[in-house]
Amino acid sequence: MTLDAATCYRALRARDARFDGRFFVAVSSTRIYCRPICTVKPPRPEHCRFYPSAAAAEVAGFRPCLRCRPELAPGNASVDATTRVAQAAASLIEDRTLEAEGLAAIAGRLGITDRHLRRAFSAEFGVSPIEFAQTQRLLLAKRLLTDTGLPVTEIAFASGFGSVRRFNALFKQRYRLQPAQLRRRLNGEAVHIGDVLNFELSFRPPYDWPAVSAFLGARAIAGVEMFEGTCYRRTARIASAGQDYFGWIEVGLSANKPALRVAVSASLALVLPPVLSRVKALMDLSCNPAEVAAALGRLASRRPGLRVPGAFDGFEVAVRAILGQQVAVAAARTLAGRFAAALGDPIETPFAALTIVFPTAARVADGDLMLLPNADLDATLERLRALQGVGEWTAQYIAMRALAWPDAYPHTDLGVMRALGERDARRVLEAGEAWRPWRAYAVMHLWNAMTQE
Repeated sequence: MTLDAATCYRALRARDARFDGRFFVAVSSTRIYCRPICTVKPPRPEHCRFYPSAAAAEVAGFRPCLRCRPELAPGNASVDATTRVAQAAASLIEDRTLEAEGLAAIAGRLGITDRHLRRAFSAEFGVSPIEFAQTQRLLLAKRLLTDTGLPVTEIAFASGFGSVRRFNALFKQRYRLQPAQLRRRLNGEAVHIGDVLNFELSFRPPYDWPAVSAFLGARAIAGVEMFEGTCYRRTARIASAGQDYFGWIEVGLSANKPALRVAVSASLALVLPPVLSRVKALMDLSCNPAEVAAALGRLASRRPGLRVPGAFDGFEVAVRAILGQQVAVAAARTLAGRFAAALGDPIETPFAALTIVFPTAARVADGDLMLLPNADLDATLERLRALQGVGEWTAQYIAMRALAWPDAYPHTDLGVMRALGERDARRVLEAGEAWRPWRAYAVMHLWNAMTQE
């Protein structure tokens, strides 16, 4: 995003939620940086500096606002190639790949050179990948200190610091506070940790939670996923440093904020960054609905907050897509449940319906195909199409959900054809040209229209 000071300042004065997470404003007189939706009185223009990321503001010497909490800002979906490379690298950094394997490994996964990655990353975030990673660790620690009762020692390691001493020193240096000073207090006592950690993940409104819930609910894999009321729950397995961590998550809509409430089992405390990153991808929290609605026009007018549900696990979505190639949604759900029951791992949870963790790709087949948001689109699609039994519909569906490609377009889908009143796939493909580069969202609107008939 090109930061025009006048445009940014107008968005700041209006507290325009469309710009939340797209830039951060730093105030020279207080040395604090905020989200554009912060409720404090807007500072004078001459005191404002605008940055493309929280990391850029922190590297410039500003500390985060305790009221609007920059660590809660939503991300940014994009179709721009350079931006997607940077966002993919940021996702891998959140998943601890930088710590475990280094920058060269990230560049290799994305099919680019280290130099190109650094250049793309700096253009998007205004900082180097290493500076970004350090800020992400600090902001996660700030969130855990504020929202949970985890001991400081556990927070230090959960945030990715190698020692408590290093964590304390850097936290004080950057934020001019001791970690304990951010502790939320209830009746004078620190919040105690139980079996659950609670978070909020922001989005840019509107967000059509009923439609997203209906989509995920119709495809929920028995034993792995479930809906109860308006809450989505699922089991989770996160691999980190050669170890698998097992647990569960629960997601629901906040009653009074543009955010989703996320509960995470305490067993996943040491792998929170990838857990929260996957929830964001699953629920499409980086979407800018105003941008999508402008491209889709009348098609999006009935449900302007409709999102494209992503994937908590790319392999899981790919398996389900393959199983569903020739059968109805309900039948594919049944097959996916049998697959999980036969090859998955048992798990104990507080919920009787959640009993299985979906199997890993390594257990089912060999290979190193990356099915992650913002992965190299062309290379991944080429490899998917080369697999025996994987057709164009399956490749596009996987791109739509697992790769979070906003312009994915399964134009041979029967539901899309029926919604458009077409039988010729070529004409469906031609019709989709009007919705570029957000055809995946157009597909969701077409599918939704069919379910409403």
